[in-house]
Amino acid sequence: MEVLFSKYENGVEEHSNVSDALDGDDLCQREELEDEFCSYIGATHSVATSHGTSALHLAMLALDLKRGDKVVCSVNSHPNVPEVVRHFDAEPVFIDIEEDYYNINLNKLEEYLQDNTSKKLKAVIVTHIAGITVDLERLYNMGKLYNVKIVEDACDALGATYNGDKIGSTGADITCFNFSSHLRENICNGGMLVTNDDDILKRARLLNNHAIVKSDEEDALEYIYDVVDIGNDYSMSQLDAAYIRAMIKKQDSVIERQKDIAAMYSKELAGVEHITIPDLDNVETPYSLYIVKVDKNRDSFARELKDKGVHTGLHFIPLHLISYYKSKYALKVNAFPVALRSYQQVLSLPIYASMSDEEVKFVIETIKEVASTRV
Repeated sequence: MEVLFSKYENGVEEHSNVSDALDGDDLCQREELEDEFCSYIGATHSVATSHGTSALHLAMLALDLKRGDKVVCSVNSHPNVPEVVRHFDAEPVFIDIEEDYYNINLNKLEEYLQDNTSKKLKAVIVTHIAGITVDLERLYNMGKLYNVKIVEDACDALGATYNGDKIGSTGADITCFNFSSHLRENICNGGMLVTNDDDILKRARLLNNHAIVKSDEEDALEYIYDVVDIGNDYSMSQLDAAYIRAMIKKQDSVIERQKDIAAMYSKELAGVEHITIPDLDNVETPYSLYIVKVDKNRDSFARELKDKGVHTGLHFIPLHLISYYKSKYALKVNAFPVALRSYQQVLSLPIYASMSDEEVKFVIETIKEVASTRV
């Protein structure tokens, strides 16, 4: 048996929506997706983009990020987070993480904001690892107190909640989603920028298509346009939108299945030597990732699992260990000790709705088998 780290879903509704788009149906799949997405998460405005990275890049454009500006983020983030900042010749600032769920450490974040009050400090991007959030109420208060925008990277937080409200509706200035997130590649690509701020929405929609504007006069020719700013093309295709519309309708049931799989992992892997399971009893999570710790030789453990048919993931390699950022900012290996220590141990197990109980049991038994050979 072989169990992949992720597998895309493909059902009747996906086929039907895509067929409608291919047949030239008058329905605008992208507009329908934006409306349905807002309804799903309880947000006011959404802008569909070609990818999650596009949504983050568009967010920086919407915030009018400029050369020399600074954006704070967790050192435990996907490279696309600081990457979109560097594309503006702005500077990412890295903050260490907390121990339990590998998210940005709010105490260290607040210390940095207290000590750095420059007008060049524009935003904080917070990644929700495995869809588990930090104390968002405290985070939003920091944004207001220190006059910085809060951008949530919700690449693994589709359907996640905070105090019962879905992420994207809880108070961030911008939330960015990714429908084909790191190591969980889908058959399609797509992202979504969500905001309740009318000004941010207006700028995002303008810049989403090269800042092109057309006359709204009734007899205006369609090919006459003007360009009023520097934008880009971040637009999602109709085919991607058609597929993702079906994906959104299934998301809550997907989360329920992932919850069942996580429960199986937690029950069967508890007490397994060399493995530490996550404490998920008192957190809100969509179970988009199931992250364990391997007490030693994580990479060799993962390699043995792969040899036996179980594929795993890593979320993430700390950014200060990545060659570009390590060199660019002269970052020392021990500069972020919690992220470094976690990185040496964490391992993400397969968890997705189409996994059968048999596949879940195979993963569990394989982990136990490999763990039993360790000293």
